[in-house]
Order: sequence, then C-alpha cells, then structure tokens
Amino acid sequence: STNCGNNVTYCLRLLEEQGIRPASILLSQDASMQRRMDAGFRQACSSETILVNYAVYRAKVVKKEGSLVFAEEISGMWDLERYLSLLLGEIPRLTDDSNGYGPRGKGFIAHVDIPQEVREAYEGLCTQYGRLIRPANEAYSSENAEKRIHPAL
Repeated sequence: STNCGNNVTYCLRLLEEQGIRPASILLSQDASMQRRMDAGFRQACSSETILVNYAVYRAKVVKKEGSLVFAEEISGMWDLERYLSLLLGEIPRLTDDSNGYGPRGKGFIAHVDIPQEVREAYEGLCTQYGRLIRPANEAYSSENAEKRIHPAL
C-alpha cells in the first residue's frame, strides 16, 4: 500500500476474500501513525470489531544543545527531519475539519479528538519546523493506488 487508508482497505478486503470475519484486529504500527490507523479501521469496520492498538516502538525527541534529537537510537528509524515531517503531517490529517480526513472533511477516518496540549505543541513546532509539514500526495490516493494495481479501473 501507499498510505494508511490503503492499509485498511487492503487488509479488510483480504480478510473478506478469505471468509474471515474477525472479532478483533491487532493494529501494529509505529506510534506516529497509530491514531490515524485506528481511526481508519474504526471508520471501515463493524462497531462490534474490537481494535487493539500496539505501537511497535515510541520515539522520544528531546532538545539537546539547542537542537532536536532522538533520546535514543532506534534501529531502522527515519532520520529526524523525515520523522518530524511525518509527525507534523498527522495533525492536519487527524483534525476533523473541512481540510482533515475526518467525517467533516474527506471522510477517510472516524473522528479523532486531539487534546489541546497536542494542538499547542503542534503550533509551537510549526513556528520552527512548519516547512517540514508533509502535504498529502494525490498520486498516492486510494483511487490512484487502485489504478496502479488494477490498470483497467
């Protein structure tokens, strides 16, 4: 897949093709995209399906000598700038407004509450790292991904 939405739809399609109707689904994802993955499954699954979230790892970013760095090394982790771009890109996607992915926006995910302290931290980071905010790339939309996989569509 090319995005969280594809992860959800492809997973659920595969389960359906195999005749599997899970009572529960374990979502194993890094913490930076865990909420969006959960919201995508909540949007697409039956309300009876139990979703269990497990963040495979949690990266902690700290300020050291005036710069942001990872508190500890994580094998295979993106470089810090890429990681910050992923984190900063999540808040606009999770925000349930006309620009976000929630029900009041694109409708890709279920509603997600974003705590005020997270919004304030995001706004503070944007003042210095706003250039890193990763906009959605339409080339990787679910519709375009389906066309790449099934060119006849």
